[in-house]
Amino acid sequence: MSEKKERGQKTTRHLVAGFSGGLTSALALQPLDLMKTRVQQSKDNSLMNVLKSITSVKQLWRGTLPSAIRTSVGSGLYLSTLHLARNNISKLKNSQAPIFNASSKLPKLKAYENIIIGMLSRSIVGFITMPITVIKIRFESNLYQYKSIKEAVIDIFKYNGINGFFRGFGATCLRDAPYAGLYISSYEQLKSILPKLMNLQKNFDHNNNNNNIQELGHLSSGIINSTSAMIASIFATTVTAPFDTIKTRMQLSPEEFTTFSQTSIKLYNENFMRFFDGLSLRLIRKAGSAAIAWCIYEELVKI
Repeated sequence: MSEKKERGQKTTRHLVAGFSGGLTSALALQPLDLMKTRVQQSKDNSLMNVLKSITSVKQLWRGTLPSAIRTSVGSGLYLSTLHLARNNISKLKNSQAPIFNASSKLPKLKAYENIIIGMLSRSIVGFITMPITVIKIRFESNLYQYKSIKEAVIDIFKYNGINGFFRGFGATCLRDAPYAGLYISSYEQLKSILPKLMNLQKNFDHNNNNNNIQELGHLSSGIINSTSAMIASIFATTVTAPFDTIKTRMQLSPEEFTTFSQTSIKLYNENFMRFFDGLSLRLIRKAGSAAIAWCIYEELVKI
């Protein structure tokens, strides 16, 4: 098999693995995303009020279709892009096969390299998926009563034009790019640290110059990868929480919240803690999503 064809198959594998992990997490955790959006949409909303406003279990999965499209496609594009960038940089640095660790088939890079690559990859994919992100947010909110994606597209274009589909991109980028950079860097560090702390790597060769480090079993690697993903996600989510609230306000009420700076000032005047609205829900969702998506992704790319 030619090198070009093999590289294409590997990229496709990462795309499919990322898509699968993203889809699974989106379907499982949609209720948390919906409640987080509704808590953030207004200064008067609390989690208790949101729960009282939901009259059926079915309502918890409102917006699942745009959410599933965004998360699955976004994860597939992001993780395949991330893989290509990291693999190429690793090869250039080592002028041979990339270096891996015992729980993963993903190339090992330095922390700052992971931060830069994660931020750039997330920004690019975030721009591509921005229209479906705006639609997803509006579906989850109870400020709009769309019955289909087509209706949402027509309404957004009618009142906000093409710019409406990219509303809040600045805030989204300021949230997602740092999140991705902090997450991937922390995640990779934790994958190296946890096997030693959990005494799972005592029989493995720790020489960083050895590219044939023995792999952990599926159960052990799954535990390491999902735990690393959860811890890294909690850290990155907390740091970037204010940008998530700003983004949500701008996307749901574009007439009231017109710019990033104006939205920030309004939130600050309401109460500084408004910047962290929905944080507990977002922490649970992001940690759960990361654990599910990255565990599935890491195991599928080994096949």
